[in-house]
Amino acid sequence: MSSDFPARKLRIGTRSSPLALAQVDQVSGLLREREPDLGIEVVPVTTEADKWPGDLARLGGKGLFVREIDQMLQRSRIDMAVHCIKDVPGDIPLPEGLVFAAYLPRDDVRDVLLVPQGSDVRTLDDLPPGASVATSAVRRKAQINRVRPDLDVVRVRGLVGTRIGKLDGRKPMDHKLDAMVLARAGLERLGLAHRARQVFGVGEMLPAVGAGALGLECREDDGPVAHLLRQLNHERTMTEIAAERVMLGGLRGHCNSPIAGHCVTEPDGQLSLRGMVFSGDGSRFVHAHLWGEGMNDPAVLGSRVCAELLRQGARDIIAGIPH
Repeated sequence: MSSDFPARKLRIGTRSSPLALAQVDQVSGLLREREPDLGIEVVPVTTEADKWPGDLARLGGKGLFVREIDQMLQRSRIDMAVHCIKDVPGDIPLPEGLVFAAYLPRDDVRDVLLVPQGSDVRTLDDLPPGASVATSAVRRKAQINRVRPDLDVVRVRGLVGTRIGKLDGRKPMDHKLDAMVLARAGLERLGLAHRARQVFGVGEMLPAVGAGALGLECREDDGPVAHLLRQLNHERTMTEIAAERVMLGGLRGHCNSPIAGHCVTEPDGQLSLRGMVFSGDGSRFVHAHLWGEGMNDPAVLGSRVCAELLRQGARDIIAGIPH
């Protein structure tokens, strides 16, 4: 272990939401297992995206969730950051001088259906035509609309607890919500997994690129921090995320592009990557699933899935969606 620790205090930058703080608690516990006397200072930030109640596209996309924290890291105001990889833009390189030194073992990637307390709805199929389903993700909206075009899918943003409060009628909302779709991993980190009624398999609702994965970011030239973080790295997750993000980067989507992708390592060690691109209403989509010999390099696999999606018309679909 570098002599910088535990004498040096580690400053961790994070969003100030309960979910983000719970994730930092998890990381802090793992770091202290390896360096019990490590001093940690949590530096919470309420980002511009957290303050904005409307459509993130009007501010420049969900990359705003990480941009301010990355700037603090570049300016040495913090030593590391904890990011949900699904929030890290895939169409632009990481800010200069920053690297992801580690990825934690991936949590559950699946999405789940929640319903108001007291509702007897069990699945998406149980909802009547015209029912309101809330989600913050264009990816989820497109996939819901693909199988249930008769539902009214509405965008609801905010803290997970606030969204669930709106679902239950405890928080103000323009109209009654009949259901909501959220990430299972976030509910589990907040101790709210019991609220899930239906768990969508990845074949029913393909996850976001980077779903369920936490990345630990630091300055490339900060050797002691990079060394500390690398001890937490989960190689399989890093490899799978790399394949997904190569695919995403090649598609050059924007924040309103419904893009999904999920890579797994099969029991025989082969990488398998599925990717999908949807129109905004889910009525049009392209799908690619590749694996096998010659594609166990994540960069090769991600590039080939991207190329197959583009061959099927992904560029036209993305271009047809307003920014």
